[in-house]
Amino acid sequence: MNIIYIAVAAFFGGIFAALLGWFDSGGIFQPMKFSASIIRAIFAAVVLAIGYAYANGVSAIDIGVAFLGGAGIDVIGHRAEGAIEMGIEKVRWNNRRK
Repeated sequence: MNIIYIAVAAFFGGIFAALLGWFDSGGIFQPMKFSASIIRAIFAAVVLAIGYAYANGVSAIDIGVAFLGGAGIDVIGHRAEGAIEMGIEKVRWNNRRK
């Protein structure tokens, strides 16, 4: 049962980070961007739940760490996605100039 708490905390950490990003942008809600965050949140939940499956016990601090871990995975995933898209765009731009 403790593993479920970890997975739920990680999932909601990722969703929370996505919502904060949307509020910070000031733009309109874009379901496609949010769906990518949901996928990253599910990934965070699975990874952290598997990691904590080998722990002897789960405390409130562990659940807080899982929440922050889910948020961190979402933020890192979003930044990596942006960097990859920027790199692809640079390659396209260089190919057009030739």
